[in-house]
Amino acid sequence: MKKYSAYPYIVWSIIFIIFPLILVVGFSFTKYDEGLIFTLDNFKRLMNPIYVKVFVRSINLALISTLVCLIMGYPMAMILASTEIKKRNIMVLLFIIPMWMNFLLRTYAWMSILGRNGFINTALRTLGFPTVNLLYNDGAVILGMVYNFLPFMVLPIYTVLSKMDKSLIEAAGDLGANRVTTFRKIILPLSMPGVMSGITMVFMPAVSTFVISRLLGGGQYMLIGNLVEQQFTVVNDWHFGSAVSILMMILILIFMAIMSRYDKEESGGHLW
Repeated sequence: MKKYSAYPYIVWSIIFIIFPLILVVGFSFTKYDEGLIFTLDNFKRLMNPIYVKVFVRSINLALISTLVCLIMGYPMAMILASTEIKKRNIMVLLFIIPMWMNFLLRTYAWMSILGRNGFINTALRTLGFPTVNLLYNDGAVILGMVYNFLPFMVLPIYTVLSKMDKSLIEAAGDLGANRVTTFRKIILPLSMPGVMSGITMVFMPAVSTFVISRLLGGGQYMLIGNLVEQQFTVVNDWHFGSAVSILMMILILIFMAIMSRYDKEESGGHLW
């Protein structure tokens, strides 16, 4: 019976995962030239400095956003894990509630806050200060990424910290370790699985997003996600768009492999 219960999932995976992936791979290695022919031209186009710049900018912004999420998210996860259970559940709920709102609406909300006639500039004009340009720059794009993806960093770290054996921390204190030493030798190594999961969960959507860069970047910041969307919806070049998608998947898989290997090395280490 268990054997047959897996069949619906297998059929679902074939139809909605494997088959579309085969189509994307097929499009990436073909083009129309008096008929459908096999070619590597789609991948050769990616060597164009314009597209290289897009990839470098996408990875750079994604790494910065991931780092900011880690710096902000780790202390928040520690606060959540150290709070009483009743208060902790309320805090976690308040942290998750914004995620219930549509991703597009959350991004649009920042446009009304950062815009020339938005809340911040209106407050500055009221106080007699000159307005500032807060939209359509790297800072706005990074802010949008951090706001939307921060929960993906906090929750995995919080889950690991909340399940940590508190007797280890008490033992470290009994042996004379101060808070800094306890954090560096005990808490941080044990929380690395959550950190690695959080980094992966933030970096992947950050490097492939196109809504945030289009709205908060004003279309001036072409990222990998925007390039793929443009090829499929505007240029109608599905072959080159598929090649870009394949390269993006390869980059993400490489990043995940690095994170997975590092996570295994940390898990196999010892607490000194």
